Amino acid sequence: MTATAIQTADRPRTFFGEPSALAYLAFTEAWERFSYYGMTALLTLYMTKALLLPGHVEHVAGFAELRGVLRGMFGAATPLAMASQIFGLYTALVYFTPLLGGLIADRWIGRRNAVAAGAVLMSAGHFAMAFDGSFLLALALLILGCGLLKGNIAAQVGQLYPATDDSGRTRGFAIFSTGINSGAVAGPLVCGLLAQIWGWHAGFGAAGVLMLIGLATYLIGYPHLKAASARHAPEPTPEGGGRRRGEARVLLALTAVAAITVFQSIAYYQGANIGLIWIDRQVDPRLLGFTIPTAWYNSVDSLVSILFVPVLFGLWRRQARGGGEPNDLGKIAIGAIICMAGNLVLAAASLGGGGLSPLWPVADLILQGIAFLYYWPTLLALVSRTAPARLKSTLMGAAYLSLFASNTIIGRLGGLYETMTPTAFWLLHAAIAATGAALAMTVGRPLKRILDAAAAGS
Repeated sequence: MTATAIQTADRPRTFFGEPSALAYLAFTEAWERFSYYGMTALLTLYMTKALLLPGHVEHVAGFAELRGVLRGMFGAATPLAMASQIFGLYTALVYFTPLLGGLIADRWIGRRNAVAAGAVLMSAGHFAMAFDGSFLLALALLILGCGLLKGNIAAQVGQLYPATDDSGRTRGFAIFSTGINSGAVAGPLVCGLLAQIWGWHAGFGAAGVLMLIGLATYLIGYPHLKAASARHAPEPTPEGGGRRRGEARVLLALTAVAAITVFQSIAYYQGANIGLIWIDRQVDPRLLGFTIPTAWYNSVDSLVSILFVPVLFGLWRRQARGGGEPNDLGKIAIGAIICMAGNLVLAAASLGGGGLSPLWPVADLILQGIAFLYYWPTLLALVSRTAPARLKSTLMGAAYLSLFASNTIIGRLGGLYETMTPTAFWLLHAAIAATGAALAMTVGRPLKRILDAAAAGS
């Protein structure tokens, strides 16, 4: 064997210049998000146009009890307000359970078993969505499965990089987010079309098949993920009051950053709830003789998030060479401003009444896709870089609590759509995003100092 051949054989395989294990994680997440976003794109439309109407709602096991609980919490609700509340609670719990999934993986079953079990539960949940009667059981299975899978697979991305490789870790999470967005593009397109042709349950059943493909992808790639998947024995609490206080400051700083992103997430994720109702009622679905499935619009911002990854990488590299690349809090603030602009587009479009051009929601969704790239991968990379090693998975799951909070609020705010004008509704969400931007710019500098010190000491 020649010297050149030996060097080639020894050279580690990479995935777009990143560790090869990233490919399996990104593709697993792509299939999982394919199924999740395909189902979610149908959820509010399905409830308002079918499930919650007489003749259907009576067949949903446990719905009378759920309606009583929601009525006690929020008062009597119209079908649209009820659908928004269910959507908000479901998506909120999907982002709460990763905290529990991280604890379970860190302490007991390990990340590989957690991810695999989560994929099985989510597959069962998607298939259960194919029947009216098992609707609430389906949501419960999806919530539990997502809790086991979501934070644990994201934590494995961060572990592929040395603690000092900040730029590599950010690239890794951006590529991982591209997997998320690839699935988020394809899921609404496939499930939305199947639902339009063969009915709602065909779209939900397809999501179950896609989740099984995600499970197979992860298991095939497991030999490359052993180090990242291993269960970690609990580490002793750091000795010394100074060390404990330092960890407490980091935890508080990360909590503050995650709390700031709640404002942007409210304005961003409302598009998957009331945004689709607004499109269904206000936008002309006909284009060149074809009726556009409303669920398809959920693919636009995700497609933009994919296409703009190389654009933003190039922009950030150019800014870094000139010493002007925004720091993590700066990127989060920019994302919130762009999100605000998207909601202003919807507010302006609403002044025109019904029969609107599809270009209006597309313009909003382009802005939302760019906003997502600025803030969400940045938050995940920040947690992975600065969280104490013994709490890495737990805190990665805890990062999703920001989405738990935002989606809980989204469900409640969605009920206001029937009591406000559409313009006022979207102006409200623009103001919420602007609040997040103002907070990031106001407290960003002290938070950055705390987190930079933590990363330097890790």
